[in-house]
Amino acid sequence: MPHSPTSLAPQITAGVRLHGLTKSFGTVRAVRGVDLSIAAGETVALLGPNGAGKSTTIDLILGLARPDAGTVEVFGLPPAEAVKRGAIGGMLQTGQIIRDLTVREVITMVASLYPEPLPVDEVLALTGLEDLAGRRTQKLSGGETQKVRFAIAVVANPDLLVLDEPTVALDVEARHNFWTTMRAFASRGKTVLFATHYLEEADEYADRIVLMAHGRVVADGPSTEIKARVGLRTIRATLPDAVASELTALPGVSTAEIRGDAIVLRCTDSDQALRALLARDPSACDIEVRGAGLEEAFLELTGNGDGRENDEDGTDEVAR
Repeated sequence: MPHSPTSLAPQITAGVRLHGLTKSFGTVRAVRGVDLSIAAGETVALLGPNGAGKSTTIDLILGLARPDAGTVEVFGLPPAEAVKRGAIGGMLQTGQIIRDLTVREVITMVASLYPEPLPVDEVLALTGLEDLAGRRTQKLSGGETQKVRFAIAVVANPDLLVLDEPTVALDVEARHNFWTTMRAFASRGKTVLFATHYLEEADEYADRIVLMAHGRVVADGPSTEIKARVGLRTIRATLPDAVASELTALPGVSTAEIRGDAIVLRCTDSDQALRALLARDPSACDIEVRGAGLEEAFLELTGNGDGRENDEDGTDEVAR
């Protein structure tokens, strides 16, 4: 079962405020009483396993869905009004770009819908699309299409940029370039909320991480604090001819693996485990001790990680 939600973030003045947010689709409860505040200028990563309710939460912030209960405010406005004023830009996984137009024509058309858009040439330069400006949208690769989606999101010059899996379909170099661009945009004082399955992106680029499971927020704070909530530590060492069962029996050790001449011990008490290891096998060398990474914290805090929760009535309900 996931841990009880605990906010690690300081009290902030919200640019985005969600209060008591719930949303169901038939018998499926996708979002279950979410309370969340994001300050103007923050870059926040929204993480969670499939079915955690991330995409539904994003849809509610963008005004693409209405909550069953609770409220959403974006800079003090309802989502629909914030979108109308150009305060929100969204980059979603779904939806197609209009065919038979050039990249420049699509961005120009979208810019015309907003009161104070960025200049189209500036957006093309910012998103690395200058060389593709004259290409028809149906001729774009998957990675190039993602760039155009990003350009469409930023051309409104929004105060809040919401990104749902923005680097999907991008190779390693393109992902790096995307986040370089994203940092440049955020440095203008913009608020950014992004959902991603790439945990290293959240760890490196977010000021703060909001971790969801079963439609609820289960952790909220800087990456370092979320990782610190998981007490597990790992000991790695070189120890030829080690026996896994004997290592697992050491005090403070939860699991042990043998990888050739190397051992990997996952520990509930690394100090106790290390003392016991060296007392038993003083020949152990090349010893490393490290705290839990974001992946370990993710798995620990989200429970079974499949988006299922057994309700009091005995039924399993899966969130979107």
